[in-house]
Amino acid sequence: MKNKRRGKKKKTNNNSKTTRSRGCGDCSRGGAGRGGHGGAGRGGAGTAGRRKRAGGRFLRAGAAADTCGAMAREGAGLFAAFRVLGRFSGHVPHVLRYHGRHREFYLAAAVGRSVHTYNLKKLGIVAVSNTLPQDITCLAADRMLIFASYDNILHALARNKEVVHTYEGHKAKIHLLQPFGDHVISVDVDNVLIVWNIQSEEEYLRIDFDKATFAVSALLHPSTYLNKILLGSEQGTLQLWNIRSNKLLYSFPGWGLAVTTLQQAPAVDVVAVGLVSGHIIVHNIKFDETLMKFQQDWGPITAVSFRTDGHPVMAAGSPVGHIALWDLEEKKLMCQMQDAHSTAIAGMTFVPGEPLLITNGADNALRVWIFDGPGGTGRVLRSRMGHSAPPTKIRYHGQNGEQILSAGQDGTLRSFSTVHEKFNKSLGRGSINKKKSKKKGLKLDTMALPPITAFASEVAHQSDWDGIVACHQGYITCTTWNYQKTSMGAHKLRPEEFSKRKPIDIYATAVDITSCGNFAVIGMSTGRVDVYNMQSGIHRGRYGKETAHEGAIRGVAVDGLNQLVITAGSEGLIKFWKFKMKDLVYSTELSSSPSGILLHRDSGILGIAFDDFTISVLDIETRKIVRTFSGHHGQINDMTFSPDGRWLITSSMDCSIKTWDLPSGCLIDCFLVDSAAVSLTMSPTGDFLASAHVDDLGIYLWSNRSLYSLVSLRPLPADYEPSLVTLPSTCPMQDVDVSGDEEPCDEMIEYISPEQLGEQLVTLSLLPESRWKNLLNLDIIKKKNKPREPPKVPKSAPFFIPTLPGLIPRYIPPEEETDTQSKVVNLGILAQKSDFYIHLEEALSTNEYKAPLDLLKSLGPSNIEVELRSLAPEGGGSVEVMLSFLRMIGMMLNKKYNFELAQAYLALFLKLHLKILSSEPKLLEELSKLSMHLEETWIHLQALFNQSLCVLTYMKSALL
Repeated sequence: MKNKRRGKKKKTNNNSKTTRSRGCGDCSRGGAGRGGHGGAGRGGAGTAGRRKRAGGRFLRAGAAADTCGAMAREGAGLFAAFRVLGRFSGHVPHVLRYHGRHREFYLAAAVGRSVHTYNLKKLGIVAVSNTLPQDITCLAADRMLIFASYDNILHALARNKEVVHTYEGHKAKIHLLQPFGDHVISVDVDNVLIVWNIQSEEEYLRIDFDKATFAVSALLHPSTYLNKILLGSEQGTLQLWNIRSNKLLYSFPGWGLAVTTLQQAPAVDVVAVGLVSGHIIVHNIKFDETLMKFQQDWGPITAVSFRTDGHPVMAAGSPVGHIALWDLEEKKLMCQMQDAHSTAIAGMTFVPGEPLLITNGADNALRVWIFDGPGGTGRVLRSRMGHSAPPTKIRYHGQNGEQILSAGQDGTLRSFSTVHEKFNKSLGRGSINKKKSKKKGLKLDTMALPPITAFASEVAHQSDWDGIVACHQGYITCTTWNYQKTSMGAHKLRPEEFSKRKPIDIYATAVDITSCGNFAVIGMSTGRVDVYNMQSGIHRGRYGKETAHEGAIRGVAVDGLNQLVITAGSEGLIKFWKFKMKDLVYSTELSSSPSGILLHRDSGILGIAFDDFTISVLDIETRKIVRTFSGHHGQINDMTFSPDGRWLITSSMDCSIKTWDLPSGCLIDCFLVDSAAVSLTMSPTGDFLASAHVDDLGIYLWSNRSLYSLVSLRPLPADYEPSLVTLPSTCPMQDVDVSGDEEPCDEMIEYISPEQLGEQLVTLSLLPESRWKNLLNLDIIKKKNKPREPPKVPKSAPFFIPTLPGLIPRYIPPEEETDTQSKVVNLGILAQKSDFYIHLEEALSTNEYKAPLDLLKSLGPSNIEVELRSLAPEGGGSVEVMLSFLRMIGMMLNKKYNFELAQAYLALFLKLHLKILSSEPKLLEELSKLSMHLEETWIHLQALFNQSLCVLTYMKSALL
């Protein structure tokens, strides 16, 4: 064993003094550093869907990280990573923190690469940390900071969000953390313990342990033990170290079994030691004396916690998800809480002074238990949970785009809200007999149905009867579900001849529900297609004499008016049936065996995915293939249409998600993800694309960038190499530009309209209508806005700084103050020329009218009227300036731009100065020229309008 001390002696002493002064404050955090050996991670299923392509070649990734840690594609992709739904917990133990100013407890849990912070009152999420580069493997917290580690890197996060400190020095994965005053202790799997100074990020102490004699497996700071830590080992021995003096104070012989967890008891000097054998040793470390010993039969101890509200109770977690409660006074088992989690109990903490127990596990669940009933058993008070196994099918429910139905491999059907997680629902787990299942429990439930493989839902009549129908993996019976009651429905839909016996080789493969919500169409593996009533569950007929197809049914669809039923068989046929009469209308042979179909009811287009990795689009009106797409290099998992039916989005086992434009028949967007998307669904409002992925518990939202930014929808080139995009994290992603100083892509250069489109066309200005449309009605507007009562004169006039009269106010210098007794007004001061007037005068000689026109465009309607009124001689103007204004209008008509402004300005000018214009020969001559020009322009525009209307009328008649 090698010990190494870092830093100068003076600095070390200062740190040691600080540690001593804050020793009592560390007592409440005695259990923050326990190890997480009990977390049961998910298996490595789905390795076939990990970024593979034809030929086994890995695609190269071109990506850059944004503020939330996501990778954005080079250029402008159609979909941008937004956030993930349904992720609440992992295999890392949670951390409980107390906020002194808020006087409230907060719960921090590691979810993937982020840290979620929840309040304990409502278990609502209050903060999400910035995303770290990799998944978090260890978590701890003190009064101010949260410490999270991945691989061999340790980060400190402030304000539950930002990384403020980074500690690099380990060469192996960190698996134990313990805050310790102004220091934090970390232990890696190579048996290296490092004490870090939190602020300076420097190593204060490094200790190398020998794995053969003492492999560190647990870490604890005993309460009131200043500068001391207790270490547990895989060999079963314990060691008490003084961090300040860097000395081994005492070695405990142990019990010959590996230590999995250490937890401080409410009593001083007493520590609970969890062993791999399932034993819990309550030990006095001051006298090295065992006080009591317990044993559970469910495997190693994963977590231990003590009640501190006056009840001598200790809780212990197990790898199978059970919790045992022990009475410390009577030294016996008090009760058991079986199936508290479906996986190992990762973390367990009693809230100080309250009868509340917080647990989390790798089953993606956070639960708060309250002990207020007889017998000491706890009940669930609050919980946040998602799928404990990866989702297999997701679909939007309803037309508001706020709920996503999700069926997972855990056998449950859930609804996730895209607005707030408090609206999430769990419809439960499918079961043959619900009452018997509840009695047997989760682990011994033989009545549970297999996972759902396909389902369909409709909101019509969902408040009257069940609105969801689902088929299960390898099971002949289809189940109905009620979204309003959040439970499985009463009907079990299966053919009558199989009501008593359930064959193993016959099962339901595809389902669909009519848009009215009255009927369900179910396809079987034998090629049979049946119709059932959703309200009564009664069988309403079948398609075909015995079977609709010779092979297994790969997909069924009903059109929006309940006129046609479309079925696809594995033998390569698509058939059209009359919905009511059950007669065959049309049958067509496909080029390959279909793997699935999807109907867009509004537009009547049918998407067909084939086993040869191609996609075809069929028009159900003409019953012909109108589009064929190829480009995927793996099995096509799912398809979805955009709400308007313009795009078809597909996902494949080659880890690509592609968007096909149906009108042009081209691929317009493609990107890669780390794991293949097994299911896709597009929001009915078109704002989000949702995806579920191989071996992943979350549902990922991608925002449609075409709704809020400029996106190129041009076809992608044949040699286009898609970029790898990291899946969204919990915090909403910001759509940032990652191109930096690179030259912009030619396809994405924003089109800027020229000032003049062409010689034969007129161009309008970009000004809003409020600037010019109401110029002739200003007197009416002012009359309506006139106050009903005159303004009241104040009793005592306020102090005014003397100013010079005029349009532009100027202060009077002290030496120029006028005599207050004089009532003679100097009219010469009022005769000031405005900027617009000056520009018009200059334009008489230069014939350049851009400056006065730009100035007039920047003014509001009232100011425009003032400027035009002041052009007359009685307003301080002149005939020459009025002539200049008319020439400016003529220039606008000649160049054919700002056309509507020219009409509005000229109309107001004629309204204000009609008498003067009729009496001045120069102005009359200029007006006659403008009149002829206007008439020619309007005749030309009328001809263009008539031509366009003629073409539109012809096209409408042709369509009818």
